[in-house]
Amino acid sequence: MSENTGDRVWSTEPAGERPPAGIDVNVPSVARIYDFLIGGKDNYAADRAVARKLIEVAPDLEHDAGAHRRILHRGVRFLVEQGIRQFVDIGSGLPTAQNTHQVAQALAPETTVVYVDNDPIVLAHGRALLAENERTTVITADLREPASILKNPDVLRLIDFDRPVALMLLGVIHHINDDEDPAGLLRTYLDALPSGSWLFLTHFLRSGPESERMEQVMQGSHKSGRFREREEIAAYLDGLETAEPGLVYIDLWRPEEPVDEATLSVTKRLVLGAVARKP
Repeated sequence: MSENTGDRVWSTEPAGERPPAGIDVNVPSVARIYDFLIGGKDNYAADRAVARKLIEVAPDLEHDAGAHRRILHRGVRFLVEQGIRQFVDIGSGLPTAQNTHQVAQALAPETTVVYVDNDPIVLAHGRALLAENERTTVITADLREPASILKNPDVLRLIDFDRPVALMLLGVIHHINDDEDPAGLLRTYLDALPSGSWLFLTHFLRSGPESERMEQVMQGSHKSGRFREREEIAAYLDGLETAEPGLVYIDLWRPEEPVDEATLSVTKRLVLGAVARKP
């Protein structure tokens, strides 16, 4: 079954299949909301209801959500060029075209990648994708519990924390509310990484009425999603060596073709990104 709203078809079941066991499809998931926004099929009615509300606030979101995937590709290539051969991608979301391991291993086949997400559906789909890739795995764990990730046997099998690691936190720290100490959590992870490691970060930017309304939608639907001031986001990079061009709108981070900042849509001004090295 499906429902048609405007030009978009809102399917009521992913590919007509039953959800994996243990997944409550009536509770919206960040991973599945984003999956829908980038054209995926692994999402449910509760996820699409939130996506509808976000698109109502910022109509360009339906077309601009893919910017996160594009900066992922550029950032991973940059990190491989810096000699990084280990990636921990926390809040990785559902698999889609050209995931972290595919981008990295195309350039350096020896690269190891661990995907981490707190949505069990990511594990279900990720394991199928990675069944024949011995250098990549996916685990279900929560960013808020660092030990569950840093001491996980599957992580330690692939990641040597005595060698530089790229910690990827794309679109995830903004889902840690203020009372959950996002800065403290981030510091715990960075303290576990050796010199020469990198942080790859993107974060919602408080930039006007659209960001405030989108925050209200997300907090109302799944109690997470904080749009923070530029100074707050920049503080996460304290003590690190930020690669050029610094903390910028994600479309302006090392674009493959020139981008005129003046032409960026409202939604493309809602996310900042940076890549920074631990000295």
